Amino acid sequence: MLNLAAIHSVYFTGLKGVGMTALACIAKDFGMQVEGSDVEGTFVTDEALVKKDITCYIGFEPERIRQIKPDLLVYTVAHGGEENVEVKAALEAGVLVLSFAQALGLFFNSKNIGISVAGVGGKTTVSAWLATALEQLEQDPSYMVGVGQIKSLAFPGKFDLKGDIFVAEADEYKSSINDEHPKFYYQNPKIIIIPNLAHDHPDVYPSEVNTLTTFQKFVEKLPSDGTLVINLDCPLARKLIEQSDIKASILGYGFTHGDYLIKQNSVSSFDLFKGDQKIGVNLTISVQGQFNMANATAVLLAGQALGFGLQDLQAVLSKYEGLGRRLELIYEQDSTTLYDDYAHHPQEIQATLAALKNQFPNHRIVVAFQAHTYSRTKALLAEFASSFGDADHVVITDIFASAREKADPQTSGQSLADAIAKNHRDTRYLAGEKELLDYLQTQDLQDTVIVTMGAGDIYLWHEAIINLIKAQYGK
Repeated sequence: MLNLAAIHSVYFTGLKGVGMTALACIAKDFGMQVEGSDVEGTFVTDEALVKKDITCYIGFEPERIRQIKPDLLVYTVAHGGEENVEVKAALEAGVLVLSFAQALGLFFNSKNIGISVAGVGGKTTVSAWLATALEQLEQDPSYMVGVGQIKSLAFPGKFDLKGDIFVAEADEYKSSINDEHPKFYYQNPKIIIIPNLAHDHPDVYPSEVNTLTTFQKFVEKLPSDGTLVINLDCPLARKLIEQSDIKASILGYGFTHGDYLIKQNSVSSFDLFKGDQKIGVNLTISVQGQFNMANATAVLLAGQALGFGLQDLQAVLSKYEGLGRRLELIYEQDSTTLYDDYAHHPQEIQATLAALKNQFPNHRIVVAFQAHTYSRTKALLAEFASSFGDADHVVITDIFASAREKADPQTSGQSLADAIAKNHRDTRYLAGEKELLDYLQTQDLQDTVIVTMGAGDIYLWHEAIINLIKAQYGK
């Protein structure tokens, strides 16, 4: 096994990706010299890199690698993966080269207790929430969360030399262009948390069966003294339990399924039952929505699996303040509110809009959705078409393509809008920022919630939207 202590310098090709930035923070905490490169542009990770004093060069240059000659180069599946010119230059220079998944696995497996948070929907939130709880409980956790900002934590990634626990997002996407193993293949967890499970990444997993098979292999890795914490309200999660030979303990939870049942009291509080016994009374959280009550329950159960009492866990539960781009309040002016959310899968869209409808029952909800990847939009078109029921007005923009795919001429923002319009009559295709602003200019925005949604760059439109809201109120 590679000795991490022997690595003194590491270079990240594709540094500004959310996972790569978090891993770069981890490497720096470990004591390594860290730098990297990426394309030009504004990224949600810019602030973290500046605060951590990590240099990011613009553009990919083979000569830079030959000059720096780091001990390790880490690359991402984007930007050409193994075919990136910097990766090739590193291999030619005899530099150790690892994919993001392999490098994360090294740090993760160096701790005695690894906690992998997997699935489609909720894994970023649960990872950050659990890391926050463990910090509050003075456990000195290490963690990797694929997000630009965690409000309750200083950085999206951390390595603590003192603690025994590593919490990491466990991604099912393939590790690299030539490595079909899911990224979580390189993690050997003691605890796995699955807050939700759905068919996603159709470019890698053509069907639901492929998704199930991949997750089955992962949960079956758990040792007999390990724990699986899983949301059994999700039908695919129940299928996973039924078809898997799991040696570990299973803690199932949900509003309607599982040994641990959630009963909502308000937009931000709930009771928790084990069978007929109420074990948690008026559990209060600082974020809203039923899906966040389920996420909080996953954190509580994982904490109990680690040996903490419910009372101690309940005391730290509300310290989590949310993530950037996860049902994030951006601006509020009188009765007009702007939210932003990273939701890019149909189930995530439904959950986010349901939470907003519950919180603002007497407001109009205007959603501007920027789909992410042509492959996901095409494969899940029918699911997308029925996901916007809790919105009053739906705006669909051009698709934000992934750096790892080519455009599909048969799939577009217009075709997505046409599909949604069959179920939601107030749906329109507006290509980009200017078109959205022109549309909002025609609307009376009083008693209105605007939510920008998607995994692309739609969050960069906020300043212009805020200025438009201010203008309507004469501010």
